[in-house]
Amino acid sequence: MNDPSPSQFVLRPCAPEDLPAIERIAAASTFGINSLPPDRALLSARIERSLHAFQTQDDASGEESYLFVLEDLARGAVIGTSGIAASAGFHDRFYSYRNEFAVHTSEPLNESNRIHTLHLCHDLTGYTLLTSFYIEPAYANTVAPQLLSRGRLLFIREFAGRFADRIAAETPGLCDSLGHSPFWDAVGRRFFNMDYPQAERLAGGRSKSFIAELLPHSPIYVPLLPEDAQWAIGQLHPDGELPFSILLDEGFDADTYIDVFDGGPTVEARVAMLRTVRHAQRRRARAVSAVHGDWYLVAGTQREGFRATFAQADVTGGELALDTAALARLGQADGATLRCAPLVIDEADEGGDCDGVSAEEGAV
Repeated sequence: MNDPSPSQFVLRPCAPEDLPAIERIAAASTFGINSLPPDRALLSARIERSLHAFQTQDDASGEESYLFVLEDLARGAVIGTSGIAASAGFHDRFYSYRNEFAVHTSEPLNESNRIHTLHLCHDLTGYTLLTSFYIEPAYANTVAPQLLSRGRLLFIREFAGRFADRIAAETPGLCDSLGHSPFWDAVGRRFFNMDYPQAERLAGGRSKSFIAELLPHSPIYVPLLPEDAQWAIGQLHPDGELPFSILLDEGFDADTYIDVFDGGPTVEARVAMLRTVRHAQRRRARAVSAVHGDWYLVAGTQREGFRATFAQADVTGGELALDTAALARLGQADGATLRCAPLVIDEADEGGDCDGVSAEEGAV
């Protein structure tokens, strides 16, 4: 395909009429994206829960889950999904393996060994969880994945009271096209009489609490695992490399936790420290006939009917000058309050803050 214009993409809440596209995406998704099960009734229920989360005026409980779709306006087609679970393990604990190292020393032998161990934990329970990332392969090398992933962060920044001050995301680990996972086969299968895809479906993308009933709580000594399982720890499925790289660029840490099923890396961070969040600006929109400024990720500030897109804009003078076509994509008008962040964040500006959020605040 020809290089698309950044302005032809819009991120918006998933709607009931998107169900056929969501079914297609669920069927194409890699094992490990378990919040989009290939089941029409479950997907329909997922969309309904998301719509309620976007629309409700009730105070946030943490149970909310939000599902976004990325639309290519030039094609009139949904080309990707991404989601947010407000609180991981809302109904129960959210389990992961934590990487640790045990040091064993023998003075008589003058030997000391540093041994990699895995500890079952629920450290990430209550974290906000990024979920459901999928982009059509034809768009992988465009700017579309940036909007699909980072648009969620502008949403979290705008409605900070509905989310935790810490955030995590699971990324799919190694498995083949049939769902065989070296890590699961070496660890999980020994305690569960089921294959990896079945366990993923039972987990439902959020809790995994049933694992605690059967998995051992004592440390797993990695050198005792088969070699292919050892190699799989912290390794990515090829389909996970793109979203993983975007999250690392944002400032997520990938060294501490892995998924209990496939051993893929689970990244985590403080929301206030993420690059898009730190550089987000809230500005009044000023409509102009044309603008030739830098490209920005721009979003509305209403939860219901939320939209995000890319637009060329000028942020000088305390306003956000952008053309009427960009405002139309957002469903906004001249004078609206918008949230924006640079498409490309200059590393030289990393020490600065565009909207009064500092690391010392602890939350956004």
